[in-house]
Amino acid sequence: MKTTFKYDHYFAYEELSKDLEQLAESYPDLVDLKANCLTLEGRKQYVVTLTNKKIGDALDKPAFYLDGNIHAGEVTSSMCAMHTIDYLVTNYDSDKQVQKILDEMTVYVIPRVTPDGAETYLNSPHTLRSVNRVTEEEKGGIDEKDLDDDGVIRMMRIKSEYGAWKKDKEDPDLMILRDPGDWEGEFYDIYPEGVLERYDGDENLKVKKDPWGLDFNRNFPFGWFPEPRQSGAGVYPLSNVETKAIADFVLAHPNIGGAAIGHTSGGLLLYPPGTHSSEKTPSYDIMILNAIAKMGEEELGYKPLNIFDSFIGSQENYDSGALDDWMFETQGIPAYTVEFWDLASKVGEPIKWGEQKGDIYESLKRFSAVLKWVKENAPQYFMSWKEIDHPDFGKVEIGGFNYKFTHQNPPEDFLLKEVENDTRFNIRFIKALPKLVIDELNAKQVSDEVYEITAVIGNKGYLSTSLTDTALLNKYAKPVYVNIEGGEILSGKQETQIEDLQGYAKTMTGVYYYGNITTDKNALARKKLKWLIKAKKGDTVSIKAKQVKAGKVSKTITL
Repeated sequence: MKTTFKYDHYFAYEELSKDLEQLAESYPDLVDLKANCLTLEGRKQYVVTLTNKKIGDALDKPAFYLDGNIHAGEVTSSMCAMHTIDYLVTNYDSDKQVQKILDEMTVYVIPRVTPDGAETYLNSPHTLRSVNRVTEEEKGGIDEKDLDDDGVIRMMRIKSEYGAWKKDKEDPDLMILRDPGDWEGEFYDIYPEGVLERYDGDENLKVKKDPWGLDFNRNFPFGWFPEPRQSGAGVYPLSNVETKAIADFVLAHPNIGGAAIGHTSGGLLLYPPGTHSSEKTPSYDIMILNAIAKMGEEELGYKPLNIFDSFIGSQENYDSGALDDWMFETQGIPAYTVEFWDLASKVGEPIKWGEQKGDIYESLKRFSAVLKWVKENAPQYFMSWKEIDHPDFGKVEIGGFNYKFTHQNPPEDFLLKEVENDTRFNIRFIKALPKLVIDELNAKQVSDEVYEITAVIGNKGYLSTSLTDTALLNKYAKPVYVNIEGGEILSGKQETQIEDLQGYAKTMTGVYYYGNITTDKNALARKKLKWLIKAKKGDTVSIKAKQVKAGKVSKTITL
């Protein structure tokens, strides 16, 4: 796929900023670049608006929302967002499909939700959830540190008679669980590479809790729970400047009709609801959510899953307060969490999402397969065990993966495929949005200076102008407003409201027992309106239609 920039590495903040500025400068008619907010460390959370400015205002067109890096370490998602921006503007002049999208639609992109967190992740040995801000700091335990200054925090094994691990006889790099009947031999404890912070003289070691515990995807208002019920939720909903900026942006841009929220990893397309069973959601909504996710499965190879029914670990103490749920439940927007990069499937040991979780032995089998794959395909991100002098434990060994660019994100050689596949999915998703049209506009003279005006207002998109039945039930959906201008109205209204123009997703289709396919009933995608007006021959009459999710259109006829 043709792009301006190369996607063979992960962009730090400075490079990401320069690339966005270059695209905005090179394509001023297509790109609007702004700071959605400033972080506490003074970095910009950029928001990019993509549309042909010469053909209508961005807010007057159906819009798609895309973001990445709501979690600091999930930098693949920001690269996917950058690639979509890059591809759309770079190919505008040469690709008719791209041209049509940017002429008729708007794409809003926040490529890096947490620039502070991502910068820490990319430029230090540490991993973190969302941002490098200390919440409640735990005392005592193994504090993660890069002991050999190689820029990576790996595993650390310490000999111990009490240890639960032992060396694998066939592979010196692999550790396996100690058998229940193992009485003699070399046994080990395994911790993250780090130093011991002593506290209250406890000899039973543990890993010290990460002090950077904030989780931006638990900080949105729908389904929010406080600590400790929900780890990382923050002191109140939207208590982080970055999450509040996203919510404010979505509310200020009501033309958003679909959203893809970028994460890693697992190779999944997750869709709402996330706080209750999908059986309590209108069946039509589940159908369209799954249908759009199926396009993602075709392009990305990722499995579509409902969050509550098939993904979360507990249906009692579930994780919530997520952006996708807030968008869907309070705005009616079909929103997805896209979990990029599926290392487990790549090594031949896929995780059985939506099924009963396997035991630790299944996980160890997968770990062994991953170890082999990384050594063969990304050896730069693996180190065999080596002995070092530890300030607290004497002789220890460190080794293993660079987790960041094997498990959490793909090695750079595998990045391009992820970003290209995601751009293909995003383009297909954009094309599913509602699309308002004036199909017909006719005038018939019925008497001297009296004309009958008829217009057919339609929606040619997959999604309805309401987007979802959830939006209709909760009265979030806005009507289609149709105005007539020109002449004196004798019959009909100056402004007519159409509650909903259905998308073709609501066309009833079927397959008969003997194999024939059929359209049982068309969606209510069109509405014919009629007026009587007093006007003179040669006068003009205009019909203007607008709907916040479906766009703004007009047509004029001369009498």
